[in-house]
Amino acid sequence: MESIELDAIDLLLLDQLQRDASLSNQALAERVHTSPPTCLRRVKRLHEAGLIERQVAVLNPERMAQTLGHGLTAIVEITLDRQDAGALEAFETRIAQDAAVQQCYRVSPGPDFCLVVHTRDMPAYQALTQRLFTVDANVRNVKAFFSVKRSKFGAELPLS
Repeated sequence: MESIELDAIDLLLLDQLQRDASLSNQALAERVHTSPPTCLRRVKRLHEAGLIERQVAVLNPERMAQTLGHGLTAIVEITLDRQDAGALEAFETRIAQDAAVQQCYRVSPGPDFCLVVHTRDMPAYQALTQRLFTVDANVRNVKAFFSVKRSKFGAELPLS
């Protein structure tokens, strides 16, 4: 993928969109002081360049837990026995397919992976550990930290 030149308006568009992707094209154009057709064309270009991966609604896990029942968020460190490229790729591919895994990071030094997982409750977390970790002979160590409170959550990248 080739590099794309970004000017001040592009950076303003990206900043506004990562704060609120539900803005109408008209509202977005007003915020970045450009015409709606120019705004639409630039946003399309940013999508096509791969700078905007996707647009989603971010749900509040605490409110969802109140509505649907329990909610459990864990940060999980995974260490593998073998760290060759094939073993790392295989684990990463399998983990990425599970809906309970919200984020997966290959990290160094320390564990091989850090995951953010969300399940309904502890029995659902135990089922996740069985299907993702216990049955994988290459998983050497699993260390989980359970969230008691979300103090900050964001997906915005600093653009300054």
